[in-house]
Amino acid sequence: SCCLCLCLPKCWEPPRLASYAFFTCRKNVLLANSSSPQVEGDFAMAPRGPDQEECEGLLQQWREEGLSQVLSTASEGPLIDKGLAQSSLALLMDNPGEENAASEDRWSSRQLSDLRAAENLDEPFPEMLGEEPLLEVEGVEGSMWAAIPMQSDPQYADCSALPVGALATEQWEEDPAVLAWSIAPEPVPQEEASIWPFEVLGQLQPPAVEIPYHEILWREWEDFSTQPDAQGLKAGDGPQFQFTLMSYNILAQDLMQQSSELYLHCHPDILNWNYRFVNLMQEFQHWDPDILCLQEVQEDHYWEQLEPSLRMMGFTCFYKRRTGCKTDGCAVCYKPTRFRLLCASPVEYFRPGLELLNRDNVGLVLLLQPLVPEGLGQVSVAPLCVANTHILYNPRRGDVKLAQMAILLAEVDKVARLSDGSHCPIILCGDLNSVPDSPLYNFIRDGELQYHGMPAWKVSGQEDFSHQLYQRKLQAPLWPSSLGITDCCQYVTSCHPKRSERRKYGRDFLLRFRFCSIACQRPVGLVLMEGVTDTKPERPAGWAESVLEEDASELEPAFSRTVGTIQHCLHLTSVYTHFLPQRGRPEVTTMPLGLGMTVDYIFFSAESCENGNRTDHRLYRDGTLKLLGRLSLLSEEILWAANGLPNPFCSSDHLCLLASFGMEVTAP
Repeated sequence: SCCLCLCLPKCWEPPRLASYAFFTCRKNVLLANSSSPQVEGDFAMAPRGPDQEECEGLLQQWREEGLSQVLSTASEGPLIDKGLAQSSLALLMDNPGEENAASEDRWSSRQLSDLRAAENLDEPFPEMLGEEPLLEVEGVEGSMWAAIPMQSDPQYADCSALPVGALATEQWEEDPAVLAWSIAPEPVPQEEASIWPFEVLGQLQPPAVEIPYHEILWREWEDFSTQPDAQGLKAGDGPQFQFTLMSYNILAQDLMQQSSELYLHCHPDILNWNYRFVNLMQEFQHWDPDILCLQEVQEDHYWEQLEPSLRMMGFTCFYKRRTGCKTDGCAVCYKPTRFRLLCASPVEYFRPGLELLNRDNVGLVLLLQPLVPEGLGQVSVAPLCVANTHILYNPRRGDVKLAQMAILLAEVDKVARLSDGSHCPIILCGDLNSVPDSPLYNFIRDGELQYHGMPAWKVSGQEDFSHQLYQRKLQAPLWPSSLGITDCCQYVTSCHPKRSERRKYGRDFLLRFRFCSIACQRPVGLVLMEGVTDTKPERPAGWAESVLEEDASELEPAFSRTVGTIQHCLHLTSVYTHFLPQRGRPEVTTMPLGLGMTVDYIFFSAESCENGNRTDHRLYRDGTLKLLGRLSLLSEEILWAANGLPNPFCSSDHLCLLASFGMEVTAP
């Protein structure tokens, strides 16, 4: 309907609204019903009709009708516009006896003249209900009004308007980033929340109680530095090397534009990359992590804006673009004042010729050496292995997800392996496109998964496809031996020493090749030379032909394959518990299509405590790497109250994950 007062702030004057509603309804009906070329042109340039007096009389009649209806419905509020629209539409229908074509031309000219007369009247409309006089058409157009489709009566479907300009000036007066990420619990004055325009998803509405965004999206810092662990020891005992790590899927602009239907609830201005970039940089600057792991980093944005800005903030950055024609990738940034790079290994999951690994996802594995302050003397800290990845999204291809994770774990095993066979502390983070307690999640946390016969969609737990008749099931072995990775997620060369180190090529062994079957065969095209190539070696008596064939088979890599089971020995657990006990709701890191779920994780080296106290936040035993704190996540209902993701304060469709760690400092 034309009840425009429903979507306007209370401070706007009904007379102004009634004036604009009349001109909007007249213009929309005119453009819809008339085929005159004058109507199809610029509305403001429509010629005046010949019957000027008649038009002014009609306009005066309309004003009297509109005034009487406004006065009679003053207490009803939104019905003012509907009455004015009905009276204006009645003027367009008062001569049904004329011919079709002539009638259209005549009434088009008459309507244009009527509206033109309304624009050029020297005498303003009388004031109604003690408000200010009505605005002219030029004034209304200058205030950035934008017509949008609304759910209403079809008769007045073209008479809806929304004040975009006012929203733009009221919503973004303050810096959104600083307000959204403040930790200190200082009282904030309550401000009147503006109504956010949602053109399609009507269920995304502001909360009933007008609460500022920065209070809705409040995230608390959970400090574990003084809490005892499962062994009764405090995390703060002894000297520690402390650092913070952030993992964040920042939503590549290209991917957002390719899936624009997922962001219909967002105002176009907050989806602009320049706005999002400033928000993201302010978020990085506010939390100031020592290590920053990013996913969905668009390549041109990285080299032109992100990397120079992060370098100015003191970061050293490594970037790996997805293979193929993809334009985004992963990045790992660290502060050289806190860490020294030992090695950096980009990981590509694409393998030519393997249908299981034909996707373009990538990862990054860095080995960093913590830099201890000089005041601590001659002490040392173990290296730190940081892995960042973005696993395939497709919920139906859990087999691909497991194979990609196996490749990443094999690379982590190689980079983090110490000389004694153990592993240095490991942090594995990223967007894994799997929900908590799914088989993939349990495989990372528990170190083992029996996958044979499992439906592929069940691996990630993102969607339920059990109703489908055909379901892809996982078969053993999951990947071929040619991949060079064992079922323990280790490279074959890491499990078996090189052949050159095991075999001693002595004289007796090399002499075997003198009388082997290949040596006794004359090569094709061999030039005959007397005394050189015209003789054939004689095989010594008792020389077995099968000896060398058996030895040759040993040159091929051979490793045992378990039946339907994969494992790893990295001992990882999650920073987050994926549940908010104070709210009784699960944690949420993203909201695709308005459904909250957790797909982003930070895993670190620690052993899980399966029989631990479930009321405790810490369900693991600390090792060399200790969790000191984390930034709490939000529930789905809280994000709904903030109109979902992205919003003016969170410029991605994911929430950032932030954790603080401590590493033991040992004497040499």
